[in-house]
Amino acid sequence: MLKRPNLLLLALAVLFGASQAQAERTVTDLAGRSVSVPEQAKAIVLGESRYIPALAILEGERVIERLVGLLPDFEQTDPAGYAQYLARFPELADLPRVGHASADSFSLESVLAMGADLAIFSLEGHGPGAHNHELIARLERAGVAVVFIDFRQDPLRNTPRSMALLGEVLGRQAQAKRFNRFYEEELAKVREAVAAIPEEEWPSVFLHSRVGLHDGCCETMANGMMGHFIEAAGGTNVAAERLPGVSGTINLETLISDPPDRYLATAIGSAENATSADEQPFVVLGAGVSEQNARRSLARAVQRPGLASLPAIENPEHAFAIWHHFYNTPLNVVAVQALARWLHPERLAHLEPEQTLATFYSRFQPVALDGTYWVGLAEEAP
Repeated sequence: MLKRPNLLLLALAVLFGASQAQAERTVTDLAGRSVSVPEQAKAIVLGESRYIPALAILEGERVIERLVGLLPDFEQTDPAGYAQYLARFPELADLPRVGHASADSFSLESVLAMGADLAIFSLEGHGPGAHNHELIARLERAGVAVVFIDFRQDPLRNTPRSMALLGEVLGRQAQAKRFNRFYEEELAKVREAVAAIPEEEWPSVFLHSRVGLHDGCCETMANGMMGHFIEAAGGTNVAAERLPGVSGTINLETLISDPPDRYLATAIGSAENATSADEQPFVVLGAGVSEQNARRSLARAVQRPGLASLPAIENPEHAFAIWHHFYNTPLNVVAVQALARWLHPERLAHLEPEQTLATFYSRFQPVALDGTYWVGLAEEAP
């Protein structure tokens, strides 16, 4: 008489196991890890909140709906961009922050209390990275799937891969394919044009990263992040030959004794300090910034002693500034187009990064394009 209930329990267990198996699927993330993710993730934590625009490419007007927690790096590093999203999605302010803008501040207890079923992290960045093995293991033991994406280490290769992965884990494969077609088409315009230019005609470029953040000179990006943009745009990054890692410092004496053909600044100033561009130390670019304020801030920034004597700065057409946050977003293809046209103004005049940027916002963002994202020291001809 006991066999029937046992058989019934066994059948129920099999059915429950089958339903559990159907509720998950396996993906390979950018760290090369095989990860079981929920079929329909319902509670997502972002290891970097600057990934909200990337999620919006796939989620559109519903970008906030599945988020239950995030790090506050978006509002801290790009306050004007965050303000755009906050105005469109006021509920963003109420989302719990799970730490500060660093991996060691990430609160595991907070994430578990939120009932998260998916955490999206960067291979390397402000939040937890692929090297945080203990944190990852504890999250997964608690039932939180962890996937890694990358717009930072190898951005031009990994952006389409990251968007495809996000499409898989969010159930937005069609949207990811649509964006990746746009991305590859726009990147191909640069690659095809640059391939026709002999490398000996590529100008050397010094990338001055986060201008104004430090008193010393000069922080730069070498073998990673925006360093890859320079090569893709048909330039030779002088830091790549001198520094072994992703970033570092090149002293001013080196730049003076062996001056680059071009000077490129990255702008970490935003609209909130754009009106005081004559006093603040940063180059200002991004949401809400006018071209006039952007150029004025660049002109002020390059007047620091020593830097102003570089030939690339003495010739206004050879000095340029670009929005710093291009380095960690799928928008990076726009930066490559803008740099390529600047480095080769005659050969690549047909590139239209302004149109690419406008298309990105109109087709893939729930907020409007409003601001200046690159500027030359010289005013462009009408």
